[in-house]
Amino acid sequence: MIKLMVGLGNPGAEYEDTRHNAGFWWIDGLARGLKVSLTPDKAYHGLVARVNGAPGANGPVWLLQPMTYMNLSGKSVAALARFFKIAPEEILAIHDELDLAPGEMKFKKGGGDGGHNGLKDMRAQLGSGEFWRLRLGIGHPGHKAEVANYVLRKPPLADRQAVEDCIEKSYGAVELMLSGQMDKALAKIHAKPPRPKPPKPTPTPPEQTPAP
Repeated sequence: MIKLMVGLGNPGAEYEDTRHNAGFWWIDGLARGLKVSLTPDKAYHGLVARVNGAPGANGPVWLLQPMTYMNLSGKSVAALARFFKIAPEEILAIHDELDLAPGEMKFKKGGGDGGHNGLKDMRAQLGSGEFWRLRLGIGHPGHKAEVANYVLRKPPLADRQAVEDCIEKSYGAVELMLSGQMDKALAKIHAKPPRPKPPKPTPTPPEQTPAP
């Protein structure tokens, strides 16, 4: 069951709408939905909200946006997790994913960091990579050398909308995550929309036989 939800991103207005801040967009939307406010907390190097009585939860749930810049995200996560005795497998990291197209997302536990500096530092600071990840697709620029500039730029409106649509869909699985029904959460996030049924063929009227 998830007790800490961490959106990865960079602080500051200049980064607010960049692709690398997709995790922040997710936390902002969830905070609005749960009617809580994120407030600065120096002890945890980030913006924090404590949610009491969240649907499906068996205790308080924490929302966190590290204010350390991406490559030191683990410093913030580990400080809060250690203080409240939250295990890595009770943490969800929400982050941008180059290997998925805008409009795609994946939910998984553990794995590598795929070159993502936020995940890399979380793994180092927690001493484990066995936390859950919600990967929000932002697409790839096509060349490795262009990645740094690409993630720090604003996506075109259509791509931003595709990411927002994924974010909105994923909120339907939050209650399952908080209650520990991870298999059901995974199925819900990965569910494909039903394919539209083909239209029924119009019946052909019977041929008229001329009267003798």
